[in-house]
Parts: sequence; structure tokens; C-alpha cells
Amino acid sequence: MSVSKILISQAEPANQAPYDALREKFGVTIDFKPFFLIEPLSSREFRAQKLNLADYTAIVFSARHAIDSYFALCEELRVKVPDTMKYFCTTEAVAVYLQKHIVFRKRKIFYGTGTPQSVVALVTAKHKGEKFLITTSEGSNNEALTKLFDQAGLNYVTGVFVKPVSQDLKDIDIKSYDLAVVYNPADLKSLQENFPDFKADNLKFVTFGRHIVSELEQQGLPIAISAPTPEVPSVAKALEVYLSSL
Repeated sequence: MSVSKILISQAEPANQAPYDALREKFGVTIDFKPFFLIEPLSSREFRAQKLNLADYTAIVFSARHAIDSYFALCEELRVKVPDTMKYFCTTEAVAVYLQKHIVFRKRKIFYGTGTPQSVVALVTAKHKGEKFLITTSEGSNNEALTKLFDQAGLNYVTGVFVKPVSQDLKDIDIKSYDLAVVYNPADLKSLQENFPDFKADNLKFVTFGRHIVSELEQQGLPIAISAPTPEVPSVAKALEVYLSSL
């Protein structure tokens, strides 16, 4: 199989250098197009979950969108975020983003290294009595984290704060591409909503993240290469490895 056109289901990155190198080395065309966008839930949508934001003493964030949605909902629902609220974030970058909404130094903020295990490790003995709210996205799989919370005997609930919204892809000639890079099950959902008669035919997928792998496997769609792994830590590297193998 030869590859001439590659579609990446995200917005064009500021740093094009890794992709320019691929274009030059392999003579391929690489296009970027977000398949979906993340939008906050409306207060009406959130209330349908029957969650009272004031009930929780600690909150877990894994994304900036969820942070924005949480504070917007608190304001709209007239819930005062207490000074004693504890914030547990999956990464330092997510934790630092809290500065947009709170005075960083006056709050209790903890962050992990990006894994569910690192987040649960932050919940030392002095935090085990907290009532945790784990923020999630509609349709996301949080089993890896909630399973660890269960094993640790922690008091928690999950709440959806944001949702993926499929974008209009009908200006794309999907059949003209040889590879499509996908990151999230919402990418595949958007693809199938835009092209109801979609069949993979000669299109193969490059995946980034384990959840999209299982989704593609369940649907019997072909995977060319998966990332991240120690050998292919990035999408650009995965593409280079795959193209070099042809």
C-alpha cells in the first residue's frame, strides 16, 4: 500500500516542523481537520444528572475544558466554591490552568503525572475523608480512574461537565485519504455521522490513545499503527515509522 494523503483529526498545530519533515521525506500531503469540538454542558443538561455541586469537598480535573465548565456552572447555579475546596489534577498543566479561576496560592491544589495511579497516589490519609467529584466528558471511559478510587475506598461520584460535538466534515473527500489519525471515539462517531455510508476500503487508521484502539477493533476497522508507545511516543513518529515500513 502506498500513502500519499494523510488526514489528522485535530486542528493544525503551531509547530509544523515534524510534519514538514514527513512531507519532505515521503512526499505526502498532510491535512488537519478537527472532527469534533468540546463544548460545556448547559445548566439544564447538568441538572439532569441530579448532582449538587455544593456537596463535594474535592474535585478531580483531567482537562481545561472541564475546569471552565465547572466554574461557569457554579456561577450560573449560584454555588459558591468554598475556600476549603481541594483540587486534584491529572497533570501540572491542568493544575496551573486553575489560575484562570482561582488564586493559586490560596487553594489546595495537587497534581499527578498524567496517569490514574498518580492521581490516586495524591489522596493521602489526610484527604481520604473528602467527598470527591470526578469531572468527565460525555461518552468518555473513566474506568481506569474509578476502579482505583473504588479500591482505595474513596467516596466519589462522576459528573459530566463537557461533551464532544461533531463538526461538519462534508467538505472533505474522505475517500481520497490513505491514512486518518484519530484520537478519541468521538472522532469515529463524527466520521460516521458525516458519512453514514462510510466504509474503510483503502483507508487505514493511525491511533493515539487506547480507547480509540478498542473502538476501532470492535468495529473491525484497520489500524496501521498505534501510539503512544516507547518506540512511537508521538503521532509524527508513528507516521514516520509506518511510512518507512512501506
